[in-house]
Amino acid sequence: MIRLGPARGARAIVLREDSPLRRVDPRVKLALSLGASLAVMLPLERLIAFMALYALFLLWARLMDEVARQVWRLKWILILLFLVDWLIISLDLAVIVTLRLTLLAGTFTVFFATTKPEELRLALEWLRVPHRYAFSVSLAFQSVGLLDDQWRAIREAQQSRGAWSPPEVKRGLRWNDLRAQVSAATLAVRDMVALSVPAIVLAVKHAWAMNEAAYARGFDSPERVPYHRLKMTGLDWLLLTGALATGVILVWVK
Repeated sequence: MIRLGPARGARAIVLREDSPLRRVDPRVKLALSLGASLAVMLPLERLIAFMALYALFLLWARLMDEVARQVWRLKWILILLFLVDWLIISLDLAVIVTLRLTLLAGTFTVFFATTKPEELRLALEWLRVPHRYAFSVSLAFQSVGLLDDQWRAIREAQQSRGAWSPPEVKRGLRWNDLRAQVSAATLAVRDMVALSVPAIVLAVKHAWAMNEAAYARGFDSPERVPYHRLKMTGLDWLLLTGALATGVILVWVK
């Protein structure tokens, strides 16, 4: 497994070389990711069916643990939204919003964990995206791990100065403690935003510096020859056919 960016610890997204999706064309993975993200518009029953099929896909791709780890990082946001939607509107809405956010997080985790930045750039160039923008997106992709690293560093610095401390949430949700749990989850989300803003600013500054340095060295030249050419294989066509068939069944079959 190869880490994307200089992130420390086990929280950074890693490139899973052991996944069968590493052999898949990046154009196919991009299409599958966008198609899976559109599944959030399905009604609840069909969304649950799609999530079950998607779980089988993750098991085949050997990415269930990576997706679960990334979704777990969003636990406070998911819990807060679930409780708010449940208490204010309905349980059905709370469930479907949670499933939609989980699906989106898992979908793009799969793409980031199986695609190199240069492969994404080749896919975007094939889609006729201007070379300069495709190159900038690939550089931003490389900074995904840096954002996690900056967030952790800022959190540790604020903790050492007493400016921030992790919220204490009781284990075991009880009805008489529901208000306290919602308050704790709200504080957790607020603190995450307070920590994330400076981390994002630092990551953007670093990505901009990388971008300018790369341009100065001619890395954005359209005459550059890619390290390999994109070529569809039997596995690519099989995945596209399966995804198309699944979409037709879930959308049009009653």
